[in-house]
Amino acid sequence: MSNLYETLGILAGILALVGYIPYIYTTIRGKTRPNKATWIIWTVIGGLIAFSYLFEGDKNTIWLPLGYFIGPLVVAILSFRYGYSEWSKLDIACLVVGAISIIPWIISDNAIFTLLINVFIDATGAIPTVVKTYREPETEDFSAWTIFFIANTLELLAIEQWNLAAIYPIYLFILAASIVLFIVKGKLKKQL
Repeated sequence: MSNLYETLGILAGILALVGYIPYIYTTIRGKTRPNKATWIIWTVIGGLIAFSYLFEGDKNTIWLPLGYFIGPLVVAILSFRYGYSEWSKLDIACLVVGAISIIPWIISDNAIFTLLINVFIDATGAIPTVVKTYREPETEDFSAWTIFFIANTLELLAIEQWNLAAIYPIYLFILAASIVLFIVKGKLKKQL
C-alpha cells in the first residue's frame, strides 16, 4: 500500500509542475496577470517547505512541495514583467505580515509549529491573488488552477498517516478549489 501513496505523491508533484505550463504560457501572452506579492511569498515559503520535506526524508509527499517551489519561482520572475505593475496596500501588508511571520519560524525548534507558521505565511501570500481572482477572475488561468486542484487532491490521497502535518495539503486543496470556484463563477457571470 505504501507504493500507492508514493505514486500518488509523485503524480501530485508532476501535475503541480504541469499546471505551471498553461499558467506561464498565458502569463507571457498577457492573459494571466500574476500578483507579485503572492508569487514572491509562495516562492519563499515553497522553498522552505520543500527543503524541510527534503531534510525530513518524506519521499511520498515531497513532490508537490518541490513543484510548488519551482513553479512559483518562475512565475515570480515573470510577474515583474507581466504581472500587475503597481504594489497595492494589500500587497505590501501581506509582504510585511509574511516577513514578520518568518521570525517565529526562525526561532522555533518545533517542526509542526514551523509548518503552521509556513502555512500562515503562504495563506497571507494567497490573499492578494484570491482577492484579485474574486474581483477579476479573467486574470487567472482556469486550466492551470484546475490542474493545481487535481494535484492537491492527489496529494491529500498520498497522505499515509493523517496528523497535523496534513494542514499544508488541506490548505492547498482549499486554496485551489476557491480560485477555481471564483474563475468558474466569473465565466458563468460573463455568459449570462
